[in-house]
Amino acid sequence: MIELSVLAPQVADVATQAGAYLRKAQKNFDRNAVELKSLNALVSHADRSAEKLIVTKLTQLLPEAGFLTEEGTVHQDTQKEYLWVIDPLDGTTNFVHGLPIYSVSIALLKNRTPVLGIVYEVGMNECFSAYKDGGAFLNGLPISVTSTKNLEESLLATGFPYYEFSKLEGFQNTLAHFYQHTRGVRRIGTAAVDLAYTACGRFDGYFEYGLSPWDVAAGIVLVREAGGLVSNFENEKIPIASDSIIAANKSIHPLVYTTIKQHIQ
Repeated sequence: MIELSVLAPQVADVATQAGAYLRKAQKNFDRNAVELKSLNALVSHADRSAEKLIVTKLTQLLPEAGFLTEEGTVHQDTQKEYLWVIDPLDGTTNFVHGLPIYSVSIALLKNRTPVLGIVYEVGMNECFSAYKDGGAFLNGLPISVTSTKNLEESLLATGFPYYEFSKLEGFQNTLAHFYQHTRGVRRIGTAAVDLAYTACGRFDGYFEYGLSPWDVAAGIVLVREAGGLVSNFENEKIPIASDSIIAANKSIHPLVYTTIKQHIQ
């Protein structure tokens, strides 16, 4: 039987090792070495090298688990009971342009449900960790979502889609509403960190669409274990394959959902 309480610090160590590699790689990074998945979705040798490091270490920890990874450097065996979901470098565009806001995101799923999540925010040297029924932590100290009750006192976070633009008009209308009825909306460029910051109370809520499982899997565990709610834009308890997400404390979540429902069909 897998002991998540034992596994979590081991996975956190893997994430920090990958982060140390990325921190060093960014100092000497050549922007001309970037490849384009699309106009605004970038990938680099750093993504792939970090992913290979992570896969090697996790295979040693849990040989029976499969992998779902952003860069596809390992066979994607998603039918296993246990599945690692990995984004080796969430915030590649920030990384490429020399911005210090990017992260390593590692989640473990059991039967398609996230049960362990690690987000390592490299620039701040902050490691967020959580596992099912074990609470959420930042560098070993307990964290929780905010107790903010209304939008007017809230700070929200969001991200912009890379591929899926069919909801863009409604999304812009949603942003316009929040601009006028909250303390602000932040876009920092890494979904994993958005979720981690929601879990520790820096943001009151976060919403985005056009996402992939590796963007959100670890953060879902963080927010839920920190006492928050997570759903998709349809207010369904988010399946890992959903491309939209709302994460917030229990008061702000329904307010964000209602606003999105009014503007995005």
